[in-house]
Amino acid sequence: MIDEARGQAVIRPAEPADVPVLHRFIVELAEAEDFPGEVSAEPRDVERALFGDRPVAEAVVATVDAEPVGFALYYPTYSTILGRPGIHLEDLYVRPEWRGNGLGRALLAHLAEVAVRRGGARLEWWVLRTNDPALRFYRRLRARALDEIEVLRLDGDALRGLAGGGPTG
Repeated sequence: MIDEARGQAVIRPAEPADVPVLHRFIVELAEAEDFPGEVSAEPRDVERALFGDRPVAEAVVATVDAEPVGFALYYPTYSTILGRPGIHLEDLYVRPEWRGNGLGRALLAHLAEVAVRRGGARLEWWVLRTNDPALRFYRRLRARALDEIEVLRLDGDALRGLAGGGPTG
């Protein structure tokens, strides 16, 4: 996965001490994808999500010679149709200078192993339609796009309006 001159990659569970680097990677990922809007998550939000009283996500960190070079953040899902759990990959990131060495594939393979070990039937994620390099990478792994669903979202005023029982349109 990594050439001998650059060391061997290790994928390990994230620890609380990783929160600052995870947050930095999240910001770098958003910038690299030209993600619309700014990252409003703060390191304390990442820490609470991963290590708080009720963690809602998990993460793994890819390191080379103990230097963090990438990560994957994910959370459990459940399919009522299949009656089995799955994993939703929220973020996958490898620093630009470490791409092309198999780290992205290794991170996805690690998550696939986690899903299978937990009895899962799926590993799913969303990709910006404008992220052509990622789409090509995922297609090489035989990931398929879902034509049968649309991703929908309620946020901001629409979310608060529905939660408050107010008019929705």
